[in-house]
Amino acid sequence: MAVLGVQMMMLKDKVAAEGMWPVLQRVRELGYDAVEVSQIPMSEENVANLERGISELGLEVGALSVALKPGPVATGDNLEENFDKIVSDCRRLGTRFVRIGMMPFDAMASKEACETWAAECEAAAQKLAAEGITLCYHNHHVDLAQFDGERIFDIVRRVGPSVGFEVDLHWVQRGGMAPLDMLEEYSGVCKIIHVKDFRVVPLPPTAMELLAKGDMAGFYNVFVNIAQFAEVGAGNMNWPKLLPAAEAAGAEYFFVEQDDTYGRDPFDCLKDSREYLRSIGY
Repeated sequence: MAVLGVQMMMLKDKVAAEGMWPVLQRVRELGYDAVEVSQIPMSEENVANLERGISELGLEVGALSVALKPGPVATGDNLEENFDKIVSDCRRLGTRFVRIGMMPFDAMASKEACETWAAECEAAAQKLAAEGITLCYHNHHVDLAQFDGERIFDIVRRVGPSVGFEVDLHWVQRGGMAPLDMLEEYSGVCKIIHVKDFRVVPLPPTAMELLAKGDMAGFYNVFVNIAQFAEVGAGNMNWPKLLPAAEAAGAEYFFVEQDDTYGRDPFDCLKDSREYLRSIGY
């Protein structure tokens, strides 16, 4: 069975305010077995506390976030400038996966730019593979956009065959592809799965106020933006089918993630997700 963990982007403010160690303790108390580190500095203090989490709490550090090179979407270490440090961190933490959370925006703008970026990822993936580390790429809905009938995700797979995938099933759903179809089509390259639900909320009172005023443009803007990120089990996705399919596709880690908790404490969201996952056998 895939290892169940937390995408720590959800807890970056907690780490900043309280420190890594107490946050890891809370994660373990909730019943999660691993973490994926994202948008949190891999400082010596944080790395040391992650080591402590492994030795004292039995947590795994399943994946670390990296960027290919410096830039607007690079929120941590990057492979161009920090390759040796990234490898060192992976060895200290027993981590076999590093993941790129998003391609640069300009690489999304054309087929040629996407191919160029994917070729750079392939070179980085081969270099990491020589160190026993797998590079994965994480999708958003934009990765289901097509150039000449070929999805961005497929361009990355074609040009970067050494790159594994971290499939975010919420973003697949939001991108207009059935998640079960994605898992079947990408079987064998789905190394990590992001588990978060897709919720559509009722129209809020503000929408009805806009409608009453005759502001159809304002109303429609609210109407088309009622989709939300949700705690696992609190939305419309079929997890009893999706999670076994993800394991069959080769997933080694499931990381619970919720990009926006809409004012709720992220630990409460993680608790609800964990309780639901336990109820369906995870």
